Amino acid sequence: MNPSISNAFVRSSGLSRRSLVAVAGALVAWGVSSTASAAEFTMRISHQFPPTHHTALNLEQFAKDVKAATKGRVEVQNFGAAQLFKPNQNHPAVASGKIEAAAMLSFQWGGSIPEMSVTIIPYLMTSVAKQKAFIGSEASRLLDAKMEAKGVKNIAWIVDTNDGIFTSNSKPLVTPADFAGLKIRGLNKLFDAGLSAMGAAPSAMPGSEVYQALQTGVLDAGFTGVKAAHSRKFYEVQKFGVASNIILAYDNLVVNPAWWNGLPPDVRAAIQKAADAAVKRSILTKDGVPAEDVKVLNDSGMKTIALTKAQEKAVADAMQPAVKKEFLSATAPDGVKLLELIDRL
Repeated sequence: MNPSISNAFVRSSGLSRRSLVAVAGALVAWGVSSTASAAEFTMRISHQFPPTHHTALNLEQFAKDVKAATKGRVEVQNFGAAQLFKPNQNHPAVASGKIEAAAMLSFQWGGSIPEMSVTIIPYLMTSVAKQKAFIGSEASRLLDAKMEAKGVKNIAWIVDTNDGIFTSNSKPLVTPADFAGLKIRGLNKLFDAGLSAMGAAPSAMPGSEVYQALQTGVLDAGFTGVKAAHSRKFYEVQKFGVASNIILAYDNLVVNPAWWNGLPPDVRAAIQKAADAAVKRSILTKDGVPAEDVKVLNDSGMKTIALTKAQEKAVADAMQPAVKKEFLSATAPDGVKLLELIDRL
């Protein structure tokens, strides 16, 4: 430092030269320790879920688990609510290395990996037993390989939901015959084939647009997750709700392979262990739509019921043949193998 500037600073600050040296030394020491404590690796995760969503909360716990397991060597940064990338941009962003990781809804792979939609075949694998058996199975490894072929590595099958609710104004949609002629919110070409088989006219649209479509009469009936029906306030525009364990949606935690393979083995193992814990947290402990979720909708004014097993079977018998036909037409021959593997779970 220029002596004249140093002397001027001492006079203006009121500090003695000895005090100034001590302060400077402390600042240097803080800078060194701050650098030393900085994370060695950063894992940025992009996802579409709002802060209160159960997967968003699960990923926040995942971040804490990784930090603890790696003793601060890895910092996980979650960017939710599509802050960094839109849902359909997450895959190319991770594959290209623009970001280290993303959590993606399994059925949003669309035409690029049609086999990923197998979990939304109605009532195929929504039971807790099937969910547990699927993790680490030959069926899940087949799909993991499909994702790796598209440039990303999947490290977690986090359950998003294993239920859904049909909402309407005219009457509860309990039997297949109740769907005839209804303009209803669909999900994708695969699921919508089942709705069409019951006589409905499905129209796929983002969840954020369904409320207005129901309010204005563009749609007669809605479809979403049971919890989402409350958070999206469907009870304000729909009188009836019929819930069941109809589909299984996963949030896949995918990483960039080059980044992943460049991590030290012990760091990779720690992250994988934390991811496995996130998966375990996501799986429900018992079958059926949680009674508390149904109650919340009823308390909000929507007359909501959960289907019985017999009623679920009737809807499954009406939807499954058409959905499976659509699935197999887009996925042969691997789709046939996948269904066989899932049947054996």
